[in-house]
Amino acid sequence: MQVTMRSENHVGYVTLSNPPVNAIGQVLRMGLLEAVRWAERGRLDRVIVSGAGGIFAAGADAKEFDAAPQEPHLPEVLNAIDESFVPWIAAIEGVALGGGAEIAMACRMRIMAPGARIGLPEVTLGVIPGAGCTARLPRLVGLQKAVEMITTGKPIGAQAACSVGLVHTVEDDPIEAAFLVNSEALGCIVPTWEYHAPAHDADLFRMARENLQAKMPGQEAPVRALEVIEAGLALPFHAALAYERRVFLELKTGSQSKALRHLFFAQRAAKAPAHLKGAALEVLHAAVVGGGTMGAGIAYALLSSGLQVTILEADAAGLKRAEDNIGKIIEASLTRGMIDAARAADLRSRLTLSTQYSQAATAQLAIEAAFEDMAVKQEILGKLDAVLSADAVLATNTSYLDINEMAAPLMDPTRVIGLHFFAPAHIMKLLEIVQGAQSSDRAIATGYALAKRLGKVPVRAGVCDGFIGNRILARYREAADTVFMDGSTPWEVDDAMVEFGYAMGPYEAQDLSGLDIAYANRQRQAPTRDPNRRYIPIADRMIELGKLGRKTSAGWYRYPGGGGKVEDPIVADLAIEEAHFSGITRTDYSSQEMRQRLVLAMINEAADILDAGIAQSAGDIDLVTVFGYGFPRWRGGLMHYADSLGVETIVAQLEILAQEDPIAWKVSPLLSRCADAGQSLAEARPMR
Repeated sequence: MQVTMRSENHVGYVTLSNPPVNAIGQVLRMGLLEAVRWAERGRLDRVIVSGAGGIFAAGADAKEFDAAPQEPHLPEVLNAIDESFVPWIAAIEGVALGGGAEIAMACRMRIMAPGARIGLPEVTLGVIPGAGCTARLPRLVGLQKAVEMITTGKPIGAQAACSVGLVHTVEDDPIEAAFLVNSEALGCIVPTWEYHAPAHDADLFRMARENLQAKMPGQEAPVRALEVIEAGLALPFHAALAYERRVFLELKTGSQSKALRHLFFAQRAAKAPAHLKGAALEVLHAAVVGGGTMGAGIAYALLSSGLQVTILEADAAGLKRAEDNIGKIIEASLTRGMIDAARAADLRSRLTLSTQYSQAATAQLAIEAAFEDMAVKQEILGKLDAVLSADAVLATNTSYLDINEMAAPLMDPTRVIGLHFFAPAHIMKLLEIVQGAQSSDRAIATGYALAKRLGKVPVRAGVCDGFIGNRILARYREAADTVFMDGSTPWEVDDAMVEFGYAMGPYEAQDLSGLDIAYANRQRQAPTRDPNRRYIPIADRMIELGKLGRKTSAGWYRYPGGGGKVEDPIVADLAIEEAHFSGITRTDYSSQEMRQRLVLAMINEAADILDAGIAQSAGDIDLVTVFGYGFPRWRGGLMHYADSLGVETIVAQLEILAQEDPIAWKVSPLLSRCADAGQSLAEARPMR
């Protein structure tokens, strides 16, 4: 049974039990409704509802989202709780999310454990709360806090929930505290439907809309949630609930909700394969070679997960730089309230900085984070190989280089894997785990275990230049440069991709990372570049002009005084010059044409990556593009978006583009096979 009931001394105890997170499916809803009737038949003094396994309830069962709604619906269950003459008390441990939070709000009283969290994450799945939250929450916490919680989807802790009035008290043992609540005091607490709705605040809603437009552009659910909250203020309570439900059901079947649910399940599936269970090496001490921006971020992430960390540098100057870089991250975390002084001291106490590789001898894992040079990386791995135990895992954070070549000189190349972090490494969620030709199960399993410990999204990649993400990024930039040279400007391209849903376009993003990084990679690839493939030289001209991005106050844009970006006519003229030198008659691309070319280029490259077995599935590519490269989450990732367009449509569009450049726009064989078979990319598998 998913809902158990027992009574003692006229007190009912109702326990939600649907492991692992007490998801609220049809069976649990039926059990809750029966619990209401059971309590009323027994004329109990109160009902204390809690969750088994230290979790109240983590929301609706997402597996039911694609099916037609099944009775009893959660709103009618919660209305029964809210309107019952037997008062219910929610005893909240762990998390109360989504429908779990709505169950709690329908209770007469709410008591939370100190470490518990409560929130409404529905907008992150492309819907709004659908069981009364938009009417109940404003009545409980006021309009401003309700708008913030519902439109952002961010949960809050117990003390914060208590301070805003969402819960009545915070207690170590919520069930015992619920039992001890004075009966007269409990009887004086009115059901939420009897609370008065807060007064309408036009300025608050105007500012909320502006904030959503700035921070969550293109996303439907937060805006609709705001509309429902506002409309509900002028409606009777139950009419507001009915309106909320209609909007919830409408959004549930929409494209954004489907895309976000796809990403939710893809993320849940991102874990070590079953055959690697138990193979991971236990890591207590990790070494990081290189204390630059990336190395310091990796080290901070490792420290934050509770590990002992040793940073190795070449000389005293490198050690000072590493110490400063780590210090900046710790100070920034302190300033933002992410850690306190005691936590900062703990992080520092577990950090060792040294030029002596012997200091890392006890490490079970070492990650080299030096610059992209094969000889340098091979030298570092050789030094680590000499001092670490034979079973330790050696990892490289390379973004592009061949880890098979990197591992070849070692006595045991099976211990080498790629762990490609994304900058800033202590914040970005993606971790590409690169499997070399000889990488052992133990090494790969250790990579997955580390990702789990760090709270990263792991995606396994094969060896090729750029792996999954950077290989797609390179084609994205190539397509952007072609559009720029043939008929646009960097700011027009950027605007087109921001309209699509990216936080910034390819040129502003490159200014942020530095144009010299991409230049060094182009120089490395020059000897093996296809001489028949068109090469756009504008970025090389930028390097000659010293335009390296924000760090030089000029890149694709100018940044006068270190401030915001300004369009640079010199850059626009470069494209006109190069087009003239190449005998190209420039055209005038629309925003739609720019978007289409850049997105098609990425899809086609991603299909080749999947076909070659570099990526294991289309879902993995979706995770990489969303969590590592800013592809709009609400579109579900690159390959999910491709499937929404239709593979046949994509092939037809690519064939048109191939008429102008048959090399750059050669249709991926995987796309052709899928189109011929009427198969989606989600169903496609590598051709091995």
